[in-house]
Amino acid sequence: MKLGSLKEGGRDGTLIVVSRDLARGVRATGIAATLQAALEDWSNAAPRLNALYQALNEGKAEAAFDIDMKALAAPLPRAYEFVDGSAYLPHVERVRRARGAEVPDSFYVDPLMYQAVSAGFYGPRDPVKVVSEDYGIDLEAEIVIITDDVPMAVTPEQAAAHIQLIGLVNDVSLRNLIPPELAKGFGFLQSKPRSALSPVFVTPDELGDAWQDSKVHLPLLTHINGKWFGAPEAGVDMQFNFAQLVAHAAKTRPLSAGTIVGSGTIANEDTAKGASCFAEQRTVETLRDGKPSTPFMSFGDVVRIEMKDRDGRDIFGAIEQVIERQSAP
Repeated sequence: MKLGSLKEGGRDGTLIVVSRDLARGVRATGIAATLQAALEDWSNAAPRLNALYQALNEGKAEAAFDIDMKALAAPLPRAYEFVDGSAYLPHVERVRRARGAEVPDSFYVDPLMYQAVSAGFYGPRDPVKVVSEDYGIDLEAEIVIITDDVPMAVTPEQAAAHIQLIGLVNDVSLRNLIPPELAKGFGFLQSKPRSALSPVFVTPDELGDAWQDSKVHLPLLTHINGKWFGAPEAGVDMQFNFAQLVAHAAKTRPLSAGTIVGSGTIANEDTAKGASCFAEQRTVETLRDGKPSTPFMSFGDVVRIEMKDRDGRDIFGAIEQVIERQSAP
């Protein structure tokens, strides 16, 4: 099934069920007011939501309405936790090679992960607000999964059963703020602002055989200002699958229902597949030409991130955002 949230009902939105073709929706009235509430009672809510989803697809759902993407909030407008990995090691390897650094052996057996901003997410059509272009504005096209309650110290095999929903994220990065922050040895803060989520999250069964081994085996397509930017294969070159990432995050603490776990920037060894962020593109240029030639993003630029099934049908809806200047308060 496919689930989204309307920009109504307060900070957490109003939960809706969305048709498979993303054209129609219906409020989940009487089942759960918000997606967070549904995830906290998933074993009870999911079957009822799925029944409503079937009725919607069959044209039998009462009070159904046409979907307006601009009226959608992020499916989880805010979450208790968002942890983002870096599971695609070709990206890590290239970035480090471009600055003359080796990849530590531990990177191949122990996932990279950081605590990201979860107090608020942009909706799929909301502008990305940034104070200055000098910050080095970048997108990161990624896949996320959403869990129910995950016990501490689960194994990857156990963690797989706690993956309930899948979606996309534009994990916004401010690249020029990253080096001085990391130099402090205390991680990201100002360089990682709010991210944007896809119009809907879907249950793994919606992906069919494209969901295997806790990975999504489809290309993730990005356009910048209407021009193709990249379509790397998400199921290729993923060093750690989502079950492993969930288990890593839960090693020393339980994860609350509604936890979002990100894949990190999708990247392949084959650079002909394009990039999922400007940092990747600039790294490829540096390794090839000795310096980058593609600038970071400017105000007015438009990002579009989406994933289609093997028949060309949109799965999650597209994240489509313009980069805008944030005025002073």
